[in-house]
Amino acid sequence: MSLPRVYPIVDSADWVRRLLPAGARLVQLRIKDRPAVELRAEIRESKDLCATAGAQLIVNDHWQLALEEGCDFVHLGQGDLDTADVPALRRAGLRLGISTHDEAELTRALGFEPDYVALGPIYPTLLKAMPFAPQGLGRIGQWKRRIGALPLIAIGGITLERLPGVLEAGADSAAVVTDIVRHADPERRMEEWVRAAPSSTATDGHHHGPPDD
Repeated sequence: MSLPRVYPIVDSADWVRRLLPAGARLVQLRIKDRPAVELRAEIRESKDLCATAGAQLIVNDHWQLALEEGCDFVHLGQGDLDTADVPALRRAGLRLGISTHDEAELTRALGFEPDYVALGPIYPTLLKAMPFAPQGLGRIGQWKRRIGALPLIAIGGITLERLPGVLEAGADSAAVVTDIVRHADPERRMEEWVRAAPSSTATDGHHHGPPDD
């Protein structure tokens, strides 16, 4: 498989439906504070939409529902790693992305042999209060030198205007939230992002097993 150079993070299947026709080839579904029955319905619908469009869905946080619904990609934060059954995810063939914010978190993430590592926030973000200061472009290069061929996803405050610098700094892909979903014309903005970064970065195409420890 390959990861597109840019992809949106959204909080509903409705957003998935809107952005797939605009060129999104990968969508991360990140939903907070919803009843399990609603979460399951959103995940199921998003998965079906992506499958029909030939796109990839990444489910954020809700690894158990993703497993039960037959999804193939999960993104976990550091807190999620405390409770997630990563070996079960690997046995089921799910790919895994992990968020990192500092050196200790990166070391921990690499111990799980993820399929990609996310670094953020690169810039100040309006989306939520972050306990970590903006990482800046220099940190992207540091992370990429350390992880080598493993895909590096940059996230946090990335706009279309900032995208070239993020990719030049060493990020393989950029995840975007507010620059698309809060734009006056989100579909057109998604198209602009796709045109700005049409190429993809290849992953290694196989699933890693769980760490020995």
